[in-house]
Amino acid sequence: MEREIQNAASGNGHANNLEAAVLERYGNAAQEVEACLCLPVSYEKALLNVIPDEIIEKDYGCGDPSRYIHAGETVLDLGSGSGKACYIIAQIVGPKGKVIGVDFNPPMLALARKYQKSIGDKLGYHNVEFRRGKVQDLRTDLELIDDYLKQNPVTSVSDLTKLQEFENSQRREQPLIADESIDVIVSNCVLNLVRPEDKKQLFAEMYRVLKRGGRIAISDIVSDETVPEHLANDPNLWSACVSGAFQEEEFLRAFEQAKFHGIQIEELRTEAYQTVEGIEFRAMTVTAYKGKEGPCIERNHAVIYRGPWKQVVDDDGHTLERGARMAECDQTFKLYSQAPYAGQFILVPPREEVPLENAGAFDCSRDHKRHPRETKGLKYNVTKLSDAVCGPDSNCCP
Repeated sequence: MEREIQNAASGNGHANNLEAAVLERYGNAAQEVEACLCLPVSYEKALLNVIPDEIIEKDYGCGDPSRYIHAGETVLDLGSGSGKACYIIAQIVGPKGKVIGVDFNPPMLALARKYQKSIGDKLGYHNVEFRRGKVQDLRTDLELIDDYLKQNPVTSVSDLTKLQEFENSQRREQPLIADESIDVIVSNCVLNLVRPEDKKQLFAEMYRVLKRGGRIAISDIVSDETVPEHLANDPNLWSACVSGAFQEEEFLRAFEQAKFHGIQIEELRTEAYQTVEGIEFRAMTVTAYKGKEGPCIERNHAVIYRGPWKQVVDDDGHTLERGARMAECDQTFKLYSQAPYAGQFILVPPREEVPLENAGAFDCSRDHKRHPRETKGLKYNVTKLSDAVCGPDSNCCP
């Protein structure tokens, strides 16, 4: 038992060392430029004109998720750093949109906030704010906790209990980011910095704060092979966005396990960011969506996969054959009419809509084709010839 306690303490200490290394390195990088922490990324130059050089020079990323943002959206930037992405996105979403940057590092937050008013004045609107928190815990507002501690220092077990009660109350009543309040989450080379034991919670938190139908656009570093333990234990490599990287397939699988759908690799750089012991680390940008939950209702819908593949398998393991009328439940039918699936399927609704109150359960446990009579109706017995094509004056018919 004593050895198990020591091992647990050692593991926790290692995790804390990783977090401390990240905090220190990026705190320093907010003061002095560290070129090795970023990859060259081409941004739309017009969006950089209002952003001071100090912010641009101290931005550390590996992609440009702002390309996937639309006007009027509420956007959350995880690990917002110097604020560069937030100020770029602020111009894309416009005055009707909103941008929230979350970062754990006080020097980075100070840099981002330094120009908040002046940039807003130049734009003619103020739609950006920065909040202090951990990206894997989007309920806890660390600045509220700091304020509480300044007024109520912890000097006893009783004080500690009161602090914990305040934290629980704050998380419940004043969460840093509320449930289902965000249209799009972006992040640029940050997820790999989160401690291994917190990564599952990180993806769950992203899912929690997104609205139904919301999406993510994440740029991060991934590895082509699994990172061995001795590299993962190196704080310097970890804080350099190297050894904490997800293996390529595991990165995508993490989104699947968190219930995201429509997961796509938008970009996977050919050139490696770093190569360590033959393992290549490169930038990947992924988009994915929230909102496929719900009951499976039978309303006689069908979809036809257009191709070019002979067949495809969706996120729920259903096989869709090219050209075949595949039966789908009501919610999946609607899902396939929206991004990112729109255009890949021919949607075949029933000739007569089935009212929800008359709809039964749809068996999603198996794949089956939909007979045309199910969508047309069993009693459908229409004969209709086209007069325009084969009329009396036409020479196309015998």
